[in-house]
Amino acid sequence: MCFRKRNGYSPPDHFNAKIYTGPVPAERQPPMSQNETSPSRAQQAGNHRPNTCCFCWCCCCSCSCLTVRNEDENRTRRKSKSQDTKLETIPNCEACTKPTTEEVRLWAQSFDKLMKNPAGRNVFREFLRTEYSEENMLFWLACEDLKKEISKSVIEEKARMIYEDYISILSPKEVSLDSRVREVINRKMQDPTPHAFEDAQLQIYTLMHRDSYPRFLNSMIYKSLIQSTSRSSSES
Repeated sequence: MCFRKRNGYSPPDHFNAKIYTGPVPAERQPPMSQNETSPSRAQQAGNHRPNTCCFCWCCCCSCSCLTVRNEDENRTRRKSKSQDTKLETIPNCEACTKPTTEEVRLWAQSFDKLMKNPAGRNVFREFLRTEYSEENMLFWLACEDLKKEISKSVIEEKARMIYEDYISILSPKEVSLDSRVREVINRKMQDPTPHAFEDAQLQIYTLMHRDSYPRFLNSMIYKSLIQSTSRSSSES
């Protein structure tokens, strides 16, 4: 007996065998459209996408940085120009003689005595500069200067400059005033007079008296001045 028959082996039926013609329609993948890419191409595109995004981000970041830097430079230039305009009307230091020890000590008795003395105003203004509030003294001095004018055209011009320099909210040296005083100023600016800022000047004067003056008396600027004038008087 044949070994193949004994083990149940049967030869293949080549006549009835099915011929493989490829996958059935359900198994076939639909053809890729023009918008679709092969996995390898998609992977390659994915590999390039971070570089493109990074490049765009770097460009945007660079442009943003340049814009911010240019704005800062323009703001600084405008602020410097604005400050120069303010200081043109008020001298950096009032002309005065060197104060004596008695005068310096009188400044501690009252704020009025300090403000009535040119040397006292100069020293107090120097102190305000260290506290970044020099605009209060500049505004007060500008108001005092306005009161001396009699020409209508000069009064209008100086009043406009004072408003732009110290009252306008757009000014870097705007002084602190309440809404009531601002309303009064806005009404008076329609026909300005030498006393157009009288209410505002009084408010700033009171602010310096109550807020800055006590610190000035305890400052090294004032104490050093007392020591130097006392030393000079003793040597003479």
